[in-house]
Amino acid sequence: MDCTTNENAALFFVDRHLAEGRGDKIAFREADGARRALSYAGLAEQTARFAGALARAGVRREERVALVIRDQIEFPVAFWGALKAGAIPVPINTLLATEIYANILEDSRASLLVLSEELWDTLRPALEGNRHLRAVVVIGARRDGCETYTGFMAGAPAAAVAEACGDELAFWLYSSGSTGTPKGVRHVHSALKATCDTFAAQVLGISEADTVFSAAKMFFAYGLGNAMSFPMSVGAGTVLLAGRPTPEAVAGVLKDHRPTLFCGVPTLYAAMLHAQEAAGRRPEHCLRLCTSAGEALPREIGERWQALWGAEIVDGVGSTEMLHIFLSNRPSDIVYGTSGVAVPGYEVRLVGEDGQDVADGEVGELLVRGPSSAEGYWNRRDKSRATFAGHWTRTGDKYERTEGGRYVYCGRADDMFKVSGIWLSPFEVEQALVAHPAVLEAAVVPRKTADGLEKPAAFIVLKPGTDPAVVEELKEFVKARVGMWKYPRWIDIVEELPKTATGKIQRFRLRMVS
Repeated sequence: MDCTTNENAALFFVDRHLAEGRGDKIAFREADGARRALSYAGLAEQTARFAGALARAGVRREERVALVIRDQIEFPVAFWGALKAGAIPVPINTLLATEIYANILEDSRASLLVLSEELWDTLRPALEGNRHLRAVVVIGARRDGCETYTGFMAGAPAAAVAEACGDELAFWLYSSGSTGTPKGVRHVHSALKATCDTFAAQVLGISEADTVFSAAKMFFAYGLGNAMSFPMSVGAGTVLLAGRPTPEAVAGVLKDHRPTLFCGVPTLYAAMLHAQEAAGRRPEHCLRLCTSAGEALPREIGERWQALWGAEIVDGVGSTEMLHIFLSNRPSDIVYGTSGVAVPGYEVRLVGEDGQDVADGEVGELLVRGPSSAEGYWNRRDKSRATFAGHWTRTGDKYERTEGGRYVYCGRADDMFKVSGIWLSPFEVEQALVAHPAVLEAAVVPRKTADGLEKPAAFIVLKPGTDPAVVEELKEFVKARVGMWKYPRWIDIVEELPKTATGKIQRFRLRMVS
C-alpha cells in the first residue's frame, strides 16, 4: 500500500469515538419496529463481529456484499462491518421490483446478501438462478436456504479493521433510476469524510449536540450522508424510521424524538404542509434546520414551510455520482426557488452545447468537481467516459446563473424542450402550478400537437376535495406567472406521479404516455 496509515473509513466514523470518550452515547435509535438503540461502543463491537462473520463465511476482500435492509440498526452494522472486512457493501433500494433486484444482484456479482425479512417475498424469486451468491442472511425469521442474522453473528470473532488507502474502493451505490436503468456507482473511502468536511460541517454546521432524522432512506446517497456519515462524523445521534415516511409518521417522529436536523424531499414537504394546514395547528418540534434534495424545492413550498414550522429549508443539489450535496443555499442566506451557490470545497460551471462556459442568464449544463466524485460506473465504460471528464463530473442538470451568482434549476438535460424555438424549463412551469392553492404536485413534459409541434403538457395531483374544473383556471394562472407561451396546453389530473424511491419524478415515464 502507498498510504502510510490505515485510511479505512470505519476507523474515523466508528472506532474513533471510543478513543474520544463517546462509547456510551447513542448513535442510532429506532422510531418504529422494536425501537432498539445502539451506542457507539455497541456499534464498534457489532461491526467488528460482522467483519469476523464475513471472514468466517468465506467472503474475501473486495467481494461485494449486497444490503437490502430497511432503515434499522442492522444497516450501519452491516455497512461499516463490511468496510472493516475490506469487502464492498452495496446498499440497494428497498422498494424495487423483483426483476430489478435480479438484475442488480447479477450485475454486482455480490457473493453475500443481507436483507430485512419484510422484503423476503419480493427478493426470493430474484435469487433463483443467481450464479454468484454463496450465502443469504435474513434479518428476522429463518427462511428456506438462508441463515438468520442472529445465527450469522453468533460466536463470530471480532476482526481487525482491514488496511485501506483513502483512494481505495469502499462501497457502491446504485443510481435511483429517474432516467432509466440503475447504474452501479463506485465510491472510495475518502469520499465519505469529504462530504462531512464540506456540506455537513460548513453548511449545516452539524455538531455532537445534534440529533438527525432523515426521511430519505440510507440506501441512497442523500440518506446515507444525512442519517449515517454526517452524524457519525461528529458523534451525533440518528433517529431511524424503517417504515414509510408518510406525513403523519414523520410528524410523529419530529414530535416524539425531537431531532434538531430534518432531511426530506420536496414531495414530502408539500404533503406535510398540506396535512398540517388542514389540521389547523402549529406543529410540535425542536428543529433548528431542514434540508431538501432529490428534486429542486419550489419557492412556494419553502416559504410556506418556514412560515408554518419556523425552520429554514436548506435546498441543495447532489447526486449519487458526487455522493452528496455540492450546490446549496445556506442558513440565514436562503433564496427559495434557487439552488444557492457552490458548497465550500466544490467548483461548479455551466457549459453550452459547444462545451464553453455560458454567460449569466443563459442556460447551460451543470458541471462539478470536488473531493467526493465517484471512481466511475461499474460495467458502463461509455457512460463513465461521458459523465466523468477528468476532474469534472457532468450532472445532466440544466441551470442558469443569476447576476448575483446564484444558480436556478431549469430541468434535466433530457427534460428540456423547445416551444416556439425557445428552450422551456419544465420546472419553471411546475413551480407556477404548485403555487396555486388547488395543486399538490405537478410534472411537465412535452406532447406533440396534431401538426407535430411540441407543447407543454402537465400532470397534476390535486389537493383532496378540489373541483376538477379548476383545470382551465390553472392555464390562465400559469400564463400570468410565467408567460403566455409557457402554459400547459393539456392538464391531466392523476392520483399520483411516478417517482423513484428517492422522491424524484420519473418524467421519462410520463413522456411515454404523453
